Amino acid sequence: MPFFINVILPIPLEKEFTYSISSAEAQLLKPGMRVAVPFGKSKIYTALVMAVHQTAPTVYEAKEIDQIIDEEPLVTPMQLQFWNWLAQYYMCTVGEVFRAATPSAFLLESETLIHRNEKAIIDESDLKDEEFLVFEALQYQSVLRVREISDILERKNVIPILNRLLEKDIIFLKEEVYEQYKPKLVRYVQLGKDYHTEEQLEALLQSLSRAHKQREVVLSLFQLQAMTKKPVKVTDLSKAANCSPGIIKTLIDKGILEEQFIRTDRIVFEGGDQQEALKSLNEYQEQALQDIEKSFAMGKVTLLHGVTSSGKTEVYVKLIQEVIKTGQQALYLLPEIALTTQLIARLQTYFGEKVAVYHSKYNVQERIEVWNNVLGKKEKAQIIIGARSAIFLPFQNLGLIIVDEEHESSFKQYDPAPRYHARDAAIVLGNFHGSKVLLGSATPSVESFYNVKTSKYGYAQIKRRYGNVLMPEMELVNIKEQSRKKRMKGHFSERLMEEIAETLENGEQVILFQNRRGYAPILECTTCGHTPQCPNCDVSLTYHQLRKQLRCHYCSHHIALQTSCQACGSTTLDTKGFGTEQVEKELQSLFPEAKVGRMDLDTTKGKFGYEKIITAFEQQEIDILVGTQMLTKGLDFRNVNLVGIMQADTLLNFPDYRAHERSFQLLTQVAGRAGRTQKRGKVLIQSYDPDHRILQQVTTHDYDEMFKEQLYEREQFKYPPANRIIRITFKHKDYNVLNEAADWFAKSLRAGFGEMVLGPEYPPVARIRNQYLKNILLKIEKKHSLAKTKNNIMRIQKSFDAISYYRGVRVIYNVDHI
Repeated sequence: MPFFINVILPIPLEKEFTYSISSAEAQLLKPGMRVAVPFGKSKIYTALVMAVHQTAPTVYEAKEIDQIIDEEPLVTPMQLQFWNWLAQYYMCTVGEVFRAATPSAFLLESETLIHRNEKAIIDESDLKDEEFLVFEALQYQSVLRVREISDILERKNVIPILNRLLEKDIIFLKEEVYEQYKPKLVRYVQLGKDYHTEEQLEALLQSLSRAHKQREVVLSLFQLQAMTKKPVKVTDLSKAANCSPGIIKTLIDKGILEEQFIRTDRIVFEGGDQQEALKSLNEYQEQALQDIEKSFAMGKVTLLHGVTSSGKTEVYVKLIQEVIKTGQQALYLLPEIALTTQLIARLQTYFGEKVAVYHSKYNVQERIEVWNNVLGKKEKAQIIIGARSAIFLPFQNLGLIIVDEEHESSFKQYDPAPRYHARDAAIVLGNFHGSKVLLGSATPSVESFYNVKTSKYGYAQIKRRYGNVLMPEMELVNIKEQSRKKRMKGHFSERLMEEIAETLENGEQVILFQNRRGYAPILECTTCGHTPQCPNCDVSLTYHQLRKQLRCHYCSHHIALQTSCQACGSTTLDTKGFGTEQVEKELQSLFPEAKVGRMDLDTTKGKFGYEKIITAFEQQEIDILVGTQMLTKGLDFRNVNLVGIMQADTLLNFPDYRAHERSFQLLTQVAGRAGRTQKRGKVLIQSYDPDHRILQQVTTHDYDEMFKEQLYEREQFKYPPANRIIRITFKHKDYNVLNEAADWFAKSLRAGFGEMVLGPEYPPVARIRNQYLKNILLKIEKKHSLAKTKNNIMRIQKSFDAISYYRGVRVIYNVDHI
């Protein structure tokens, strides 16, 4: 009987594919293992086995697999279930989830190898210069890679040349799969078998009496081995004996030393064995912990609503401790990589090397090691801290999921698919594993609080800050009035200047928040009003003074700063608006004595970008830190007494139904960075409209009032949580084709959903990377089945795909769009 496997490929195709295997391979293969399979004309892909069976495909003849890659499953059955749910709920394919979920080194790509056709009869006079160079190289080397040919010809694109050689039958191509992950091997040495007794060692030292350096190495190794009773790292021995690695190599060649390579993890906890005892909880934290445990006992997802600096992390730590005692795993999700920097250090002091970290700033080799440790249920990966992608890890025994700062929009993935929300996906993951799920925030999302009000979620609250520190004093500054009276210095009001000066005098630190990076969003000609635009996107170029550049924040297109207007030639250019770079520059001139730092996307590039800035600020090497919203998310600085919000209006007047909720959350969170120890902090909010309802609610810390108002408005206009929404985006390079396609789709949707269809409408930035965009928003009432609605949309999509004129239009679904 023939055997077959169903596999998923890491490409956006809906169906599983069937390949034939031998009976011996059928014995070996299990769901979750990787195999290399041919797909298309010559490409080889890494595929994931979903099922082993004996039913041949009816539509096509099954090809044979190329090779089996794994000995054991890399993906667990629970993960496969979870991936299927993600694909179904977020309207994408399992292949797209597979590509997003696994580190890229697991998705082995094939490499094209170029071979010379030995049977071909070649007339060298027919060959062009570059073709002859390739042909000549293949005389000396039987196989060449594409990149090697690129180096020989000193040009990037060599495909046309290879195509010509293929046509002339001089070469043929072959695909080879290669493994990208290389384990880290550390070189250790120990004394050879013949030198274990004292007499043998003495005789050895006698024989080396004239080779002083070699003798020193042997003595150093003997001392180090006496202490550890284990082989010694070559680097440690080299340091202890103060010698070069060449001398150690000589001793290995002589057989005096034996070398061995031991596989080690790239990420190692360097805190030693010292672990601190957990802090004792105060009465409010204790009460919250009891409420959480009661809700968990009822099997409910629980929301911990604790004001900023109330000590929510200590409650999380207690829950983690309880879970790992039972040998289960805990997942701690954070919205921002910057937050992991502080938290890792904190958790490692309590749990040592049980803590592992998983996010995109770690390289692919390090992420594979974390993946393997989680899969192997190793103790060093019992607690996982990570950004949203950590939900994809192969958990074996997940007991607790904590989603900190659950209100954050950073938990939503926008591009590429799957466009999932990590908080919602984590709740489903917890459901699959039967684990406890805790959401934590000082400013919960309207949806989560609505679930508490409807008794779907459990609830726990901490109303007081740790150590009974008072909430910061909030003050609104009317910059409209200050500008009229000419009392502004740059973008600083008199009031903010006074407070910064006083805070610095007291030896305390300041945080200034401006939610826009760069120097200025617009560079304008004062003569004709022309503003440089991005050629690929419908957006003006942002001026970055440090690099003397105009840069697009959507496609990264950049040009050197213009000295004259491109339209009229005038040299009078002026900036409009301001970003973090301009605030930093103004501070340096206003407070020359103060050390000013900046934390935004431009300054936090690289693996340790966040860490350097946060550590410098914690150690008070920076007096004033200017930053974008990455500053607002749960960071804990002990010496910050003043927080200044440069311009609150840009947050409030944004064309989005969540603008007011987000403004409240962002302003409350950034205010929460002030006065986190004994002294009460101060927050100054600069605004042109200080009487705005949201600003008043922020200053009085009135979350309940904000929630009631937002919920009432959303119920009136049929937005979440009252209704569900799906945003459908259309993308195409031709403006007219896009318009017609979007109108056709909207008309078909209206036939089934009527007035619940909004659009098609252009987004604020209607062209990105030369692709025009148009959105349709579909509102789904709670009484309607979400699954049926999606099926109807997919039926419309099938009819849409059948129209050849619209074939190039890309349709993107964003379920629960935020």
